Amino acid sequence: MRKVVFNITVSLDGFVAGPNDGPDNGLGDGGDALFNWYFSGDTEVKISEGTPMLKVSRQSAKVMKEAFETCGAGVWGRRTFDIAHAWGGHPPITPSFIVTHVSQEWVYEGSPFTFVTDGVESAIRQAQEAAGDKNVVVCTASILQQCLNAGLMDEIYIDVAPILLGKRVRLFDHLNTEPIQLERIHVIAAPGVTHFGFRVVK
Repeated sequence: MRKVVFNITVSLDGFVAGPNDGPDNGLGDGGDALFNWYFSGDTEVKISEGTPMLKVSRQSAKVMKEAFETCGAGVWGRRTFDIAHAWGGHPPITPSFIVTHVSQEWVYEGSPFTFVTDGVESAIRQAQEAAGDKNVVVCTASILQQCLNAGLMDEIYIDVAPILLGKRVRLFDHLNTEPIQLERIHVIAAPGVTHFGFRVVK
């Protein structure tokens, strides 16, 4: 059964980017350390054409490969899109739906991006249609928060890096729901990162 799932790497104190993040300083001051585990292992993982080959541990490679095999479409926020410089036209997940105003330079036949201007629920619906029987993956903190507020999220996967960033972009700000119960799916310890998976109880 297809699901709406979330995945991101976060610091132990709950931040997805450090201070002064932006297009010229993608993950903010100190934030690059969140992804040290992407390049410190001995097992190669290919994400998409035009992106660097990752080298992670065998434990992390298994987690990542299983996740990508179930992905059918991705949903992102415009800030992430801009900070990533549109991934050079090679997003980690395609097709990609960007919740934003339209970025005209990426509007053309065959573009990997669809710009959704009428909100997160529309973006999720369009992504589900594109994904078929596969999962829709959300990879932006603000979109996660909107999905949780709207009751759209099914599972949350968080890769916790052993670092404290102290401040800036929190993963779970701006929630306006009642307490959300989670059911643990897995906890997988790997070199440089711990992988957590949770099911949202509805």
